[in-house]
Amino acid sequence: MYACYLLVLRRAGGVPARWIIGAILAVQVVFVLSPPLALTDLFNYVNYGRMEIVHHLNPYTTIPILEPHDDPSYALSNWHELLSPYGPLFTILTFVVVPLGVAASFWALKVILAATSLGTLLLVWRSARLLGRDPVAAVALVGLNPIVLVWGLGGDHNDFLMLFFIALGFYLLLLAHRHDVARAPARGLRDWLWPPSPALVGGGAAFLVATGIKASAAVLIPVVLVSLVGDRRALAQVLAGMVLGGIAVGVASLAAFGLHIPDLSTQSRLVTSESIPNLIGLALGAGGETETLHKVMTAALVLSLLACCWWLWRERAREGALARAITASGWASVALLVTLSWVLPWYVSWVMPLAAISTSRRLRTVALVLGVYLIVAWAPASGILWNAIGFHPEKTSLGRLHQRYVRELLN
Repeated sequence: MYACYLLVLRRAGGVPARWIIGAILAVQVVFVLSPPLALTDLFNYVNYGRMEIVHHLNPYTTIPILEPHDDPSYALSNWHELLSPYGPLFTILTFVVVPLGVAASFWALKVILAATSLGTLLLVWRSARLLGRDPVAAVALVGLNPIVLVWGLGGDHNDFLMLFFIALGFYLLLLAHRHDVARAPARGLRDWLWPPSPALVGGGAAFLVATGIKASAAVLIPVVLVSLVGDRRALAQVLAGMVLGGIAVGVASLAAFGLHIPDLSTQSRLVTSESIPNLIGLALGAGGETETLHKVMTAALVLSLLACCWWLWRERAREGALARAITASGWASVALLVTLSWVLPWYVSWVMPLAAISTSRRLRTVALVLGVYLIVAWAPASGILWNAIGFHPEKTSLGRLHQRYVRELLN
């Protein structure tokens, strides 16, 4: 599938747009109608929602094993020792579907995630046109990626909801830039904030909403803000939108969960055997990712974000700030992906929409290479390869410790 996908990308300019769009729509329908493919996250979403609404247990303070085990969603879920790591806005969405029952909640979330997947593709198409890029090639890069389809859409992951708002944020900023290109320069604070631009304020709010769905979206916020330093009006209004979005997310979270937040600290301690930090630890003879290496990779992520911001700051006087912001955001997402200890194949979807509308061919190449790495790391048949070459990272002393920690949370 991946080889055919690369062939389509290479020939996308010669493929009729209706073929690409038709194929994308057809495969989306197939995955909406299919059961989750050997992945349980959707059932965990449903269970965390029912914990609050049915059993009055805050999923940010109570682990699922403490809920009544006769709840029909409990047997379908599996992270029974893990406090919810999902963002407050997404968790509130799971509350909303609870009255539908377990089966209808399952289908409702599947339809919502598929709809946001299609919405992201529409925003990628429109953003590509605003940037003068081929929209067919852009949506083909995202919408036909087998990893995004099989592991992402097939597994019904909430990343699609986060990506929709990230794509919406960039689209609104591009739209505002197109409409305001002839506007006279702002001379003071009043000119920066008045009249408000719905696109700029909405774009800023969209990035905060994305963060309220999944915390990984937060890495894009400093990149977006630094890219707007050369346009004080845009910076002020986007920042105002972020503040308003942050207040809305904070109020909703406070009302639903009190002062409690998602359990990101526990999830950050999880390690997958084929993650790049763990592979580096193996190469260094440490048996996998150590605490010290974890801190080094965190520092590497911070330095990568600073490098992206520095590049945008250095280029701030040039035209095309938003195009560079999209490219820098793509590289920031790559840095996040390669420094994560707990990396899963559908995380490549964090990069794909940004790579699709970016002017950087190098970013698209890296995104495709990451896809090859994730297939090799996660395809079920890869176990045959690991056995053939005697590669068993889970059998080192540190690897066994990592595996035991995961099993304890899975209960």
